[in-house]
Amino acid sequence: MTHDPPAKGLVALVTGASRGIGAAIAQRLAAAGAEVGLVARTLEAHPHLPGTLRQTANAIRDLGGRAVMIQGDLSDPLARRRIVDDVLGRLGRVDILVNNASAAYYMPFEEYSEKRYRIAFELNVRAPFDLAQAFLPRMRKVRRGWILNISASTSRHPPGPPYDAFTASAGGILYAMTKAALDRFSTGLAAEVYDEGICVNSLSPVAAVRTPGTEALHMIPDDPSLIEPVEMIAEAAVALCTCPARSLTGRVAFTRALLKELGRKPRTLDGSADFEE
Repeated sequence: MTHDPPAKGLVALVTGASRGIGAAIAQRLAAAGAEVGLVARTLEAHPHLPGTLRQTANAIRDLGGRAVMIQGDLSDPLARRRIVDDVLGRLGRVDILVNNASAAYYMPFEEYSEKRYRIAFELNVRAPFDLAQAFLPRMRKVRRGWILNISASTSRHPPGPPYDAFTASAGGILYAMTKAALDRFSTGLAAEVYDEGICVNSLSPVAAVRTPGTEALHMIPDDPSLIEPVEMIAEAAVALCTCPARSLTGRVAFTRALLKELGRKPRTLDGSADFEE
């Protein structure tokens, strides 16, 4: 007996899909049968970071999947409106929304500028808010949909005092603030749409995710226990974007714990085999 891929017939939109976690989730959703819209600023090669929308789209198409590229800056309110119009014009609808794009600044508190503060909240909080508002009406109409917000473990309150060296010196207050807001948005929206068959969750890795971008920026720790393969969060994302809405919603979830709870092993990004760490 054969089973259809879990996302067959669904249309997914993944933001920040030119590289890293967003590209991996997009590929894994395509392997699960979804048509995938890819949103990011980088259509062609970035001067410092690997990965482009075109590369993600080609990786999906090379495996027989369907991908649509939508270039735009989600930190710009006017651009967000154009992106929504473009998405609806080219895809027709969105069944699965993955809000992954984010801005992360690490510096001492006194050095944060008004511009960085604005961009962080526009991209990390307001963009997911606006996109959810744009695509929820149809989800409500058909009583089906999935919204997944990619967060970060730093959204949790730091234990202490005393505080560990990373918490005391990493300078990630602004990023952590926005992700905490994103978590609360996720759980609140999940409650509002629970009776309408729509699933809303927040998902965070529990360690540094190994991607070409984090490697290029030298952000991979020396300790292997503090590194998480991108296949882990991609698998957890697919689980949260194809689950029955009433069974798994309103979660502030973490990758390894969620996969263990579900008894689910990560697959390779093309979905063809179990991923071995």
